Amino acid sequence: MTNLEDLTARAIAFRDERNWKQFHNAKDAALSLVLEAAELLELFQWKNGAEIDQVVRTHHSALSDELADVLYWVLLLANDSGVDLRRAFEDKLAKNETKYPTEKARNRKEKYSQL
Repeated sequence: MTNLEDLTARAIAFRDERNWKQFHNAKDAALSLVLEAAELLELFQWKNGAEIDQVVRTHHSALSDELADVLYWVLLLANDSGVDLRRAFEDKLAKNETKYPTEKARNRKEKYSQL
């Protein structure tokens, strides 16, 4: 199983082999992350209900590619900014568990401030 460190190392190697770090400041990496997320979202644009499920089935390769592009930018931005993604994820999940306790949030879609 590949871990976050292995994935990050592969992303850095890909970037560095092409000497692209010079173009990857935090702002442009964040912008690229958002653009890739928008491409992911575009797969679902104007779809509802069963159409969404169909997109997942029939465009699985494109969905995978866009998710991988998003992950690429997350890994690079975290690395270059000194963010420990594993720790950040654990800390954020703990915060969300406090904001969205199971007994209040189960089967509800409201924001924590409305629970």
